[in-house]
Amino acid sequence: MVRANGAVSLRELARVVQTSEVTVRRDVRALEAEGLLDRRHGGAVLPGGFTRESGFPQKAHLATAEKTAIADLAAGLVEEGQAIVVGAGTTTQELARRLARVPGLTVVTNSLLVAQALAHANRVEVVMTGGTLRGSNYALVGSGAEQSLQGLRVSRAFLSGSGLTAERGLSTSNMLSASVDRALVQAAAEVVVLADHTKLGIDTMFQTVPADVITHLVTDEPPLGDDRAAAELQALADCGVRVTTAPVPGSDGAESGGGRPRRDVPVPGPRRHHPPAPALRGTVPGDHQPGRVTDLAPRRR
Repeated sequence: MVRANGAVSLRELARVVQTSEVTVRRDVRALEAEGLLDRRHGGAVLPGGFTRESGFPQKAHLATAEKTAIADLAAGLVEEGQAIVVGAGTTTQELARRLARVPGLTVVTNSLLVAQALAHANRVEVVMTGGTLRGSNYALVGSGAEQSLQGLRVSRAFLSGSGLTAERGLSTSNMLSASVDRALVQAAAEVVVLADHTKLGIDTMFQTVPADVITHLVTDEPPLGDDRAAAELQALADCGVRVTTAPVPGSDGAESGGGRPRRDVPVPGPRRHHPPAPALRGTVPGDHQPGRVTDLAPRRR
C-alpha cells in the first residue's frame, strides 16, 4: 500500500488487514527497521519522505476518512453570503466540495483543486489568485499570488498544512506555499486550520500560521493510546485555540451512533478575543448522542 500510494495511515492499515492499530504500529516499526518504509506520526511513508514534500497522489490516500469527517464539520462554520479564503490541500479540497451547496458564497483560493470542486456551483463565486502553478499540489504560488491578495478582507481563512504544533503552529515543507498561506491569513479576520491527527506534533521547515494566530482547529479524535497527539491538542487549547474534533465513522472506540463524539475545548483565560463561531450545523441543544458538542475544561500548565 505504501509503494502504491506513497503514504498510508495506521487507521487505514488496521481497517484493511482487520486488526488493531497497536498490532499495525508494531509491524510498521519492524518494517522500518528493515528499511522498507519510514514511520510518520499516525502512518508510514516511502523511505526518505521526510526530506521531500509528498505530492497530491500520496496525500490523497492518507487519512481519507478523517479528512472527510473534518470537512463535514468545517462546512458548518460557513454561512450563506460570506466571503472566505480557502488554501491548497486535500482536506480543503474536501471542504470545497461541501461548500458548493452554500448560496451567495464567495471563495478566494490559490488552489486549482478547490476551484474545480466549486466550478459548477451556480450560487458560489470563485475568485482565483494569480501566480505560478506548482504542479505537486496544483496550487498557484509566488509573488503574483501574494500581490493579488493585497487589500483583500474576508471573514475566515480555511488552511491546511504538513504539520501542526503548539510551539510553532501550522507549517509546511515548501517555502513558496508557506508564503502564500501567510498572505491568505493576512486577508482574514479569523483563521480555521483543518488538520487530521497524523499532522499533530509534526513540525516541518516553514511556519505558515503561529499558534497564537489560529482561531479554530478542526481535527479528528486521536486514536486510543496516541498520547502525543492528545497532548498536542491540549497544548493548542492552552495556547487559546478552539479545538473541535470530528467523529470518524468506524474508528476505534466508536459509540453506537457511529464515530467518536465531537468535542470543543474552549479558549482558557482572557488571552485574546475572537468573535463567537456560528453554531455547527446538525447540533441540537440537549442532544446526548454521538456528534454533540461538549465543552471540556483544559488542564492547567
